[in-house]
Amino acid sequence: MNSIKLLFITISLAILVGCVKTESSTAPLIPLPNSISTNSDVFTLSDKTAIVVNNDLLLPGIVVFNEAIRNYCGNALSISDQTKVKDAIVINLNKELPGEGYILNINDKLIEIEASEANGVFYALQTLLQLCSPEIYTPAKKKNFVFQLSGLTIKDAPQFKWRGMMLDVSRHFFTKEEVKELIDYLAFHKINVFHWHLVDDQGWRIEIKKYPKLTEVGAWRVDREDLPWDARPAMKPGEEASYGGFYTQNDIREVVEYAQKRFVTIVPEIEMPGHTTSSLAAYPEYSCTGGPFNVMPGGLWPITDIYCAGKDDTFTFLENVLTEVMELFPSKYIHIGGDEANKAEWEKCKRCQARIKEENLADEHALQSYFIKRIEKFLMANNRILIGWDEILEGGLAPNATVMSWRGFKGGIEAANEGHDVIMSPTSHCYLDYYQGPIDSEPIAFNGYIPLEKVYNFNPIPKELSPENARHILGGQGNLWTEQVPDKAHMQYMAFPRMAAMAEVLWTNESEREWMDFSQRIRQIGSTYDAMGLNYARSMYTVQFESVFNEKEKQIGLELSTEMPGMDIYYSTDGTEPTTSSLKYNGIINIDSSVEIKACSFENGKKAGNSSGINLSIHKATAKPVKYMNQPNEKYKGDTGITLVNSLRGSRNFSDGNWQGFQGDNLDVTIDLEEVKELSQITVGCLHQTGSWIFLPQEIRVHTSLDGHQFTLAGSTINNIPLQSEALVMDYNIDISGTTARFVKVTAVNQKEIPQWHSAAGNKSWLFVDEVIVD
Repeated sequence: MNSIKLLFITISLAILVGCVKTESSTAPLIPLPNSISTNSDVFTLSDKTAIVVNNDLLLPGIVVFNEAIRNYCGNALSISDQTKVKDAIVINLNKELPGEGYILNINDKLIEIEASEANGVFYALQTLLQLCSPEIYTPAKKKNFVFQLSGLTIKDAPQFKWRGMMLDVSRHFFTKEEVKELIDYLAFHKINVFHWHLVDDQGWRIEIKKYPKLTEVGAWRVDREDLPWDARPAMKPGEEASYGGFYTQNDIREVVEYAQKRFVTIVPEIEMPGHTTSSLAAYPEYSCTGGPFNVMPGGLWPITDIYCAGKDDTFTFLENVLTEVMELFPSKYIHIGGDEANKAEWEKCKRCQARIKEENLADEHALQSYFIKRIEKFLMANNRILIGWDEILEGGLAPNATVMSWRGFKGGIEAANEGHDVIMSPTSHCYLDYYQGPIDSEPIAFNGYIPLEKVYNFNPIPKELSPENARHILGGQGNLWTEQVPDKAHMQYMAFPRMAAMAEVLWTNESEREWMDFSQRIRQIGSTYDAMGLNYARSMYTVQFESVFNEKEKQIGLELSTEMPGMDIYYSTDGTEPTTSSLKYNGIINIDSSVEIKACSFENGKKAGNSSGINLSIHKATAKPVKYMNQPNEKYKGDTGITLVNSLRGSRNFSDGNWQGFQGDNLDVTIDLEEVKELSQITVGCLHQTGSWIFLPQEIRVHTSLDGHQFTLAGSTINNIPLQSEALVMDYNIDISGTTARFVKVTAVNQKEIPQWHSAAGNKSWLFVDEVIVD
């Protein structure tokens, strides 16, 4: 067996703990090594096995491995420098191997590891731990253990040097212990960068000795945790700022040291010039207005608070802050944010306008470029490299800056073509705060959809780049913003297993990766996550529903599927919880009458994911022909040609295939009922998600006709829901009792433009409709 493309790597394990023998199991590897070959040898790894290290430079690579062994059995493996030894893990220096690369060879006498650096030893030993039973991740504290490992040879090195994850600790605070635990999980998958988003409008999380009010004031906000993030009123006079927290400088040093042992570089992010309300609440003199400011309790858009670019004192303040940051973080990279800086205050500020004139700058975008370049000059003088989100391209990029491209790939392509290094983290594939499963079965998240397979299909190198410029792509990372993530359990749920997919994308060569293969290995690694106590998502097992339409038979059907291939699906038609005694899904379910279907996936007879359900209400327009005056947007036209009349309602995910979207246009459709019918009510389902530019209609009008030519107004309704309301799905009911007609014309009037109170004011608004129900 020499092929690397395996459904999963089967390693027979005979595990002895004391005198108890457990059954054999499989050991998946994530990320998949780039070269694997197996042999018939078997090595016995036990508490008697020694570690032999022939070069002291490699010793740091064994520390965490031995900690894992100590945690499992109570004692670490002995370390020796003897050259002649059996039953050992022998670690040798091989300067011919690339950095982070390793060779792992298992035969019947030894486990041999070769690496050029200690990090290669660390990754080889992480692979070895994954080859063992998941039990090794439990604190069994049993003195004697035996793992029998099948022989193999792995030759491995990462595809990208930057394999990262970002955690936002401003919107919600996570303790140093919770951060350290996350770093353990990242290191398990060979992630080597932890991007720590320490500062934002909703909280300042790092102690700065020179400016104590940053944590005395900036780290705390009024507690509105009982309210939705985007519906939290600002702090009122007399209210106590009680939610928050921060890391002392000793905390930071402890976490940095912890990460270094796991060969994880921590890159701190100190936001500027925007996303700065928390610091301005503490030191308002560095703003354009002088304040006062309060730390934001939630997403009160638009946020115009910004550092004043016209004051030299602002730069002195930031340089002093960064000086202390650099003393704490040895990373050569310092992230300064630079994103979403609302420049309204700069436009009004006399000092900022004077700076524009003095520096001969074109506009406020150029002023931001001046701001970033001035900070970069300071960082460069301290032998650090500036990283910023792709907005730092606007107005001209700082000479040596590295760009983190989040608004798609475009910014990264532009920066790479200009000779700048780039980390790719586009919202399309890398935003872990987006939903990962059917929205109605998931905890609240940001209104986007990135399932596991979407992450796995991420390629940090766009096809538009030449091979020469593609060398500027350092890698990629997953980003977890925490507006909707209040605690550790939820944070882990959003991060895993998607970070496992990201790890493989960034480590394993594209030619060696395959979704079907990965899907089998991720199924197996769940038992290791369980042993670790990791609260990972099982969204890939949730059953999803999709309507289909047989045009010839005029028959509506329902397809059931899971993102994870090969699952058994059972369903009920009365809304009861499905079991293996329920109906087994074997193909399209034909729908002839209204029904409530509930479904769940099973593996080996055991429930794999959460159950999900759907109500289908057959009505007089179901599967009838629909004529459009305005076609829906190509991206949001629905899964079938009868999306508006398929009896399948949309979820809160506007990309679920059951919504049709119209940007700036009205919904204007005519439904042919194919015969004259008595009608009583029309229901139109609409979506409202202002953060995604989706608004309820102004009004809905219904006209009816007997012949399709002469239409009469049968009824209408005006929207009375405030447009600043939270996200919702709204059914508008129009009473047309006593109407007899064959043709029903429905017009839902788009808001046309996004309202002035919105941060995207003036842009075309979206109208989303999922179903027109005719009763």
